[in-house]
Amino acid sequence: MKKLFNVKFLVAILATFFVFGTIDGLAQKRRPVLRKKTTVRKATVVRPTVKLYTVQNGERFRVRMEETINSKTARAGDRFTTRVTEPVYSSTGVVVIPTGSTVTGRVDSVVAAKKGGDPGQIAVSFVEVKLPNGTRRAINGSLTDLDTKKAKSDNEGVASGDDRKNDKIIFIGGGAAGGAILGGVIGGGKGALIGGLLGAGAGLLGERLTKGEDAEVKSGTEFGVLLNQSISLPKFNEVNP
Repeated sequence: MKKLFNVKFLVAILATFFVFGTIDGLAQKRRPVLRKKTTVRKATVVRPTVKLYTVQNGERFRVRMEETINSKTARAGDRFTTRVTEPVYSSTGVVVIPTGSTVTGRVDSVVAAKKGGDPGQIAVSFVEVKLPNGTRRAINGSLTDLDTKKAKSDNEGVASGDDRKNDKIIFIGGGAAGGAILGGVIGGGKGALIGGLLGAGAGLLGERLTKGEDAEVKSGTEFGVLLNQSISLPKFNEVNP
């Protein structure tokens, strides 16, 4: 009898340990694991301030045509490329547009030549300059000649010398071998010479303008781009800042 009691007592003790051990294990399994929250701080990047220099309106870029346009085939909206042949300086004398930069032109309107009548005409403007390092700036530029020292411009894209106010300069057919001259729009759309011939042979101008020649501006032709609004650029570096 005593042995039987001892066996039952031992079984009860083992059962108690088993039950409490199971409960404790379950509690440990259910206990949430608290993870320490880490805060990642982003490094603040401080970029150096780039100093800008202003090219004033009225400044002239000397450019050379990189392709050929003709009043017979050109259409309004066409783009063409010219290349800067002399550096352009800011008002403080810093080079901001170096030689070799490109200036994008846009054909604004075209009048084809008429047989035995008026010569062809091409009106253009200039909309962007791109530097050799990839920097781009939108511009408002007008066609002008290379020799007029007192050229003026306004925000309507009108470029003129002092003696021809409010005339928009355009390309007009009549240059040697199908070339073009610079002319001002006057009255009924007829052109008048205000710059030099863009090409050889300046003689017999009146006769040439009555033959109805197409205006053709050949690759390699040089002329001026007059800036109608000021632009700001950093001092030119070979690498884009």
